[in-house]
Amino acid sequence: MHRRSFLATLPALAASPAFALDPIRGGDRVTGAQFAGRSTVWGTQGAAATAHPMASLIGIDILRQGGSAIDAAIAINAALGFLEPISCGIGGDAYVMLWDPKVKKVIGFNGSGRSPKGMSLEHVRSKAKDGHIPSWGSVSVSVPGAVDTWGQMHAKYGKLKFAEVLAPAIALCERGVPVAQTIAYYLNASYRRFTNPASGIEEVQNFLKTYAPNGRAPREGEIFRNPDLGATYRYLAANGPRSFYEGQIADTIDTYFKRIGGHLRKSDLSAHKGEYSEPLKTTYRGVEVLGLGANTQGLSTLQMMNILENFDLKGMGFQTTASLHTQIEAKRLAFEDRAKFFGDPDFSKMPVEALLSKAYAKEQASKIRQDAILPRVVPYEAPARGDTTYFTVSDKDGMMVSWIQSNYRGMGSGLVADGLGFMFQDRGELFSLRDGSPNIYAPGKRPFHTIIPGFACKDGQPWLSFGVMGGDMQPQGQAQILVNMIDYGLGLQEAGDSPRWHHEGSSEPTGEMATGTGTLNLENGVPLETRAGLEKLGWAIKAAPGGYGGYQAIMTQNDPLGRAYAAATEMRKDGLALAY
Repeated sequence: MHRRSFLATLPALAASPAFALDPIRGGDRVTGAQFAGRSTVWGTQGAAATAHPMASLIGIDILRQGGSAIDAAIAINAALGFLEPISCGIGGDAYVMLWDPKVKKVIGFNGSGRSPKGMSLEHVRSKAKDGHIPSWGSVSVSVPGAVDTWGQMHAKYGKLKFAEVLAPAIALCERGVPVAQTIAYYLNASYRRFTNPASGIEEVQNFLKTYAPNGRAPREGEIFRNPDLGATYRYLAANGPRSFYEGQIADTIDTYFKRIGGHLRKSDLSAHKGEYSEPLKTTYRGVEVLGLGANTQGLSTLQMMNILENFDLKGMGFQTTASLHTQIEAKRLAFEDRAKFFGDPDFSKMPVEALLSKAYAKEQASKIRQDAILPRVVPYEAPARGDTTYFTVSDKDGMMVSWIQSNYRGMGSGLVADGLGFMFQDRGELFSLRDGSPNIYAPGKRPFHTIIPGFACKDGQPWLSFGVMGGDMQPQGQAQILVNMIDYGLGLQEAGDSPRWHHEGSSEPTGEMATGTGTLNLENGVPLETRAGLEKLGWAIKAAPGGYGGYQAIMTQNDPLGRAYAAATEMRKDGLALAY
């Protein structure tokens, strides 16, 4: 839906002559930026910002019961696996960064799974379409890492029993909830995709049984239940997270993939274990910005900030041609390195120190011209729109959790194992099939990942736990949030509601090469003068109503009377931020 436009939700009125001249815009605010959709939420004891109001409420309830921010995060993730299946679930992977107040540092965790060990490169290439791994079906499936992430995080940071943490999600699955607007839209899109005979998915009856029990996907406001997922959660609550990988669930998965001719096996599941990962760091105008390294694209955000630090963005002006042009060119420069070097570090090494250096960023910045677009961008010489959920939680002890979880494209692979109630991710689509690529497919390898949690600190203390969902939009979105807050002084909610840009057409780790200078998507709120200025520079601008990501954030503010938390959520989706 176009930004703050009611036309998409008022189809009958949209055709009326009274609505023909200009889209209806939102009302006026008495304070703050006029483009902001709501105010920032404030509290002192804890906060939660998620993509669904019920998930945010569950997070606050868990905190009030004495749970930690990690307890709340796991409860939120379990709830969103039911509430928002178009973005996440226990068939996918997860990444975490959190501020641990006991050790006073940011801790990172890589919860991504590997490709099946019994699936060869030759087999994958035999299933390729136009030289790339298919978006759906068993060849795109890798080991789901989300539940192991729950287990390891809970073992170290949990306060409540694991069964208590899963109880709210179990109740939702069994009772059912009305489907939210954006989720209903994407559920119906997935239904059309998966039931298309050309999809190549080996089996769709389980998808239909789980997500379209009445012969179609649920519509907005209709009550949806998932008793199979509730039963799976009950099994995990009784037997612990490792039972997903070693117990009856793993047996069911093994049997299912054998039946449909896939390669994921119980041995792949039992071998899985996520790992702690030291975050990469840089500084941007005195703020420490952190990101997870390979196999994610976290380094891309840091590279963009390093390049942008060489420019006076504040002096250029907010949402001006010069400011947006500079940000977009920084993205293009960083993304060529992303395409050339990013992959599983267990299989290839990348020159992280060189790519993250301020000297290299200064060299890259010197290439950007204010009067023209760089005609060709090359990587350091030494595709992708995904569906993801991001949420953040903080607690009374000062822990801040930045958590991102995804099934990747759409709802995932289209495959739902018998009676388990969740879909397997299609993250394996992001492997390359190009010889020499660090991200080329191999058995037992982790694919390049787009999902990245965000975190920033000031003066050695936690400041911002944030994320922007959406495939290759994520580094672009994170950079825009940081620029909006640090350079332009926007508040937490305003920084996310600000109009966004999204550049497509850079080279990709999957093997696609850059197509000219790419395509620039701009939200409607970008000033017309700026749009005209960018077109004059030569940017190919595309009118796109979506693809700008989904934002959640929590900010810590120190007050003489104690700590205060600010929380914000995404006006483009169904979410809600709460604090108490």
